[in-house]
Amino acid sequence: MSEIKKVVLAYSGGLDTSVILKWLQETYDCEVVTFTADLGQGEELEPARAKAKLMGVPDEHIYIDDLREEFVRDFVFPMMRANARYEGDYLLGTSIARPLIAKRLVEIARETGADAVAHGATGKGNDQVRFELGVAALAPDIRVIAPWREWDLTSRSALIAWAEARQIPVAKDKRGESPFSTDANLLHTSSEGKVLEDPWAEVPDYVYSRTVNPEDAPNQPEYITVDFESGDGVALNGVAMSPATLLTALNELGRKHGIGRLDLVENRFVGMKSRGMYETPGGEIYARAHRGIESITLDRGAAHLKDELMPKYAELIYNGFWFAPEREMLQAAIDHSQAKVTGTVRLKLYKGTASVVGRKSPHSLYSERHVTFEDDAGAYDQKDAAGFIKLNALRLRLLSQRDR
Repeated sequence: MSEIKKVVLAYSGGLDTSVILKWLQETYDCEVVTFTADLGQGEELEPARAKAKLMGVPDEHIYIDDLREEFVRDFVFPMMRANARYEGDYLLGTSIARPLIAKRLVEIARETGADAVAHGATGKGNDQVRFELGVAALAPDIRVIAPWREWDLTSRSALIAWAEARQIPVAKDKRGESPFSTDANLLHTSSEGKVLEDPWAEVPDYVYSRTVNPEDAPNQPEYITVDFESGDGVALNGVAMSPATLLTALNELGRKHGIGRLDLVENRFVGMKSRGMYETPGGEIYARAHRGIESITLDRGAAHLKDELMPKYAELIYNGFWFAPEREMLQAAIDHSQAKVTGTVRLKLYKGTASVVGRKSPHSLYSERHVTFEDDAGAYDQKDAAGFIKLNALRLRLLSQRDR
């Protein structure tokens, strides 16, 4: 273990990462640099600084970074351009945050001369893969330490006993059995484990933290507009906003109207199925709005090809391949498709739903002259359809004649 001199730890200040901090100091006899990311999880982060100092980490080795704008601008929005949903439903809220954390871990390691980074992801989940594939892509020379795959602390009670033996503060709410675990950022909150492990049992209402129950949402709908430029949201109700500010405002609207709840059984990359509850209030509204503006600005061929590429793109993000060349290749194609995705979408928010009810764009491909049921003034000759149908039917006729 002696070759490790300094480690950058992804640190929340909670029980697990506080134990990891001390375990690294003892096991590797190394300096530890802590990195706490503000991704809009809505928690006070300064206690993490105080706890790190209490455990002997000097001020210059404590990093608390506000990454909200970078998170939305460089990770969430590019993903949303693809309309990405893993297994058709999941808006990838946890998945898309991990490459940014990995990127910043590597940057801090370079700044501080660290030879390793560490994370608190368990050996059963996806996050260990996402963190470590990110580090491998960006800095293959930096070692990754995953304590959950190394130590013999196999239960919460063992973790607490280990912490108490070393005078590590343990919050009162950690002493009982946690009913479920959560992860949060500006895009979503996810909950897994314990009360959620039976896929037949309905999610208890107390699990939800980001949205009101749709049944209790306002009885009157609310109408909003979202403006897009080249595939990215730029304004809400005509007011220009930065990416993080826009998503924050949409989150509040989604919370109010109970939008963005998802109860999902998904396939983890490591092979097992897991049941999770996701709340993505602003993300669900934004995703609906983006598809709304694409519906009038994208050519059919481009739109359908995007929909064919989306499952692969979403799977790459879910599995941790954000920095892989195939994701970057798909991103280039997706971004190219967004050049004319500019305009305004009007949505109706009501009791758990965000419905597109209007869309307009200076680059619209929608032609009222062509689709009207009234006189189209020669815009479309209906006789042309006969030849079109005859040619498309030719192979079907030949097949039928052969198989009689």
